[in-house]
Amino acid sequence: MLRNETATSPERRAAALAGLRAYQDAPRGKTRKPAPARLRKGRARLRDYGAKGSRGRAVIVIPSLINPPFILDLVPETSLLRWLADQGFRPFLLDWGSPGPAERDMDVTAHVERLLLPLIAKFEEPPVLAGYCLGGTIALAAACAVPVAGLAMIAAPWHFAGFSDAARHDIAELWRSAQPVCEKMGLVPMEVLQAGFWRLDPARTIAKYESFGAMELGSAGARSFVAMEDWANAGAPLPYAAGRQMFDDFIHADLPGTGRWRVGGTIADPATLSCPAIDFVSLSDRIVPAASAADLPNRRDLGAGHVGMIVGRGARSQLWGPLADWLSGLPAPR
Repeated sequence: MLRNETATSPERRAAALAGLRAYQDAPRGKTRKPAPARLRKGRARLRDYGAKGSRGRAVIVIPSLINPPFILDLVPETSLLRWLADQGFRPFLLDWGSPGPAERDMDVTAHVERLLLPLIAKFEEPPVLAGYCLGGTIALAAACAVPVAGLAMIAAPWHFAGFSDAARHDIAELWRSAQPVCEKMGLVPMEVLQAGFWRLDPARTIAKYESFGAMELGSAGARSFVAMEDWANAGAPLPYAAGRQMFDDFIHADLPGTGRWRVGGTIADPATLSCPAIDFVSLSDRIVPAASAADLPNRRDLGAGHVGMIVGRGARSQLWGPLADWLSGLPAPR
């Protein structure tokens, strides 16, 4: 990818490699401890970000199965979860954990049915679900299967046919080459998924390392870059069945968008939602295009990108604040 993007510019290639080396060598500091796990089901944990004894509205924030969940609690000054807690809510982060060899047959549907739905059932009052990226897809399916107090989708795909033909072709080629090895392993390593993300926008991948090489090490911008790249390059593998379902049934066949995804004994269909719902959609998202959104009646279009809406400079005004306002407007628990 580096050779292709810098074929006519040795200077750019050298700058990108220098930026990569600077990223690798950047100091990380101490690893932050995750919030305490209050509820458990199998390997999944609900980590409690609310103040001790808080009786604020419970909000389960559901990250994607891809990449670790700490993008939602990146650094103290850039943490959607801690900010929501400061606004009086009781946010819980769903930590999916790492799958074991015995879970090779656990697809995305099973993650909803065997992990998320039992965790929802542990609450005395139905919680609100807020799902980011594939976590939003999962949250919508759960909201169709069991009663919840509300649903917020954030940069979440539903109509996978909304991805461009070129993107779907590239992803299909990636899966065609990786699938035999993944099947033997029983897992889909993060490296396979990361390669797919790179293919969506290879020019930007190279350019961001060029830019990082020119940053002042230790600056706020450099620390933020390192934190985000550590997140983007980390993550547990997926069980083989989850990867296969995502590539074959979602991206290729578009089961959710065509009303053919059955979860918890019912078809997952946005039209059947019985709870208040909102869809935050980025118009500049290179990972989840706006055309793939569920098109809920209450839709908010944002200018920030896929990650920028969570941790970017404009995140608080574009997403955090409007999300908190919507949560505050939900009917009070009975």
